[in-house]
Amino acid sequence: MIPLHDDNPTEITPYVTIALIAVCVLVYLWQLSLGEAQGGVIYALGVIPAVLFDTVDLPPDIDLIAPVLTPITSMFLHGGFMHLAGNMLYLWIFGNNIEDAMGHVRFVVFYLVCGVAAVFSQALPDPDSVIPMVGASGAISGVLGAYLLLYPHARVLVVIPFGFYFHSMSLKAGWVLIIWFGMQLVNSMLSGPEPGVAWYAHIGGFVAGLALIPFFKRQDVSYLNPGRITGAESTENITANIKRPEFSAWGKPKNRVERNCPHCHGRLRLPARRSGIVDCPLCSKPFEATT
Repeated sequence: MIPLHDDNPTEITPYVTIALIAVCVLVYLWQLSLGEAQGGVIYALGVIPAVLFDTVDLPPDIDLIAPVLTPITSMFLHGGFMHLAGNMLYLWIFGNNIEDAMGHVRFVVFYLVCGVAAVFSQALPDPDSVIPMVGASGAISGVLGAYLLLYPHARVLVVIPFGFYFHSMSLKAGWVLIIWFGMQLVNSMLSGPEPGVAWYAHIGGFVAGLALIPFFKRQDVSYLNPGRITGAESTENITANIKRPEFSAWGKPKNRVERNCPHCHGRLRLPARRSGIVDCPLCSKPFEATT
């Protein structure tokens, strides 16, 4: 299941989310520019549990920074293009709303703390491991945990690949994130000690996000916010509750339902089978609707 975007507009420009993506991309380009030497950078700036817990020392030529700093530096390194692309996609889709719910400064701290929690979730079960750990996925998992508590009713457009066929559908974010977390749990139980995905880091980061959101969100942001119904259009048709077949951007039929705005009484066409907040395109005032 691959998320493409969510229907959850923000009130502020997500400068921190954009900056984090930009830094990760620039660091990855720097890694590529090193050629064969980038392997040494992974060991020098990534997290190696045995080094972090001071049971093993790095060779002097790659002992560049104090091990205590590697939980931070490792968040900006990635092991390959798909590793980077997947992490940045999730960060862009879900990070902007969490930044909106916290503010720029709190979001930076939250992101880093979740990343550090993810590192220790992976390192503590195997403190003698000499396998380096890199990537932003632990911190981003914290963002996903926060999103689950704040915006479970937001709609997320996802693509599910079936061989060469890609099926797209809109799901509530709660289901997308619960399925994602369940996959992390299953994979963590099936994986062995060999190098691979840091499943425990994903789990630890996600749980940290759930636990920390009460301390970082703004007081005016509530839990379990209703989703937003986007795509409202004004219409002059006065027949109530007419469902009209249309086609989405993916070429699939969809239905529209007509409702009146309770503020300006303008007639609107809304996507069918939705529940949430509508921003009236006529008077710009929000109202709650079920279609």
